[in-house]
Amino acid sequence: MTKVKFFKNNDVLTGFEIKGHAGAGCAGNDIVCAAISSAAQMTANTITEIIGVSAQVEQQEGLLLVGLSAENAKKCRHVLEGLKLHLTELQRQYPHNIMIIHGGVTNAEY
Repeated sequence: MTKVKFFKNNDVLTGFEIKGHAGAGCAGNDIVCAAISSAAQMTANTITEIIGVSAQVEQQEGLLLVGLSAENAKKCRHVLEGLKLHLTELQRQYPHNIMIIHGGVTNAEY
């Protein structure tokens, strides 16, 4: 199961951590994992390459972490909220493969 935590500071999303594999299929054929990975990568790339803000980004096998300062998070608010909405909808469709941990980390700043 993939677990997703969203970080907040004063009710503003400041980043996210996505861990694990969805387990909806074999490696390379898991559509849930592919959907999660694609959305997360697009979000990270949009933040750093399109919006152009500095972010803490850590990527390893089965892990993507993106953290923003409170100031930069305000500039990226809509893209982070879009990711949260997208992953929430995936969780509704595939409740055994993705879990969004609401509350995650509060007052997180990078």
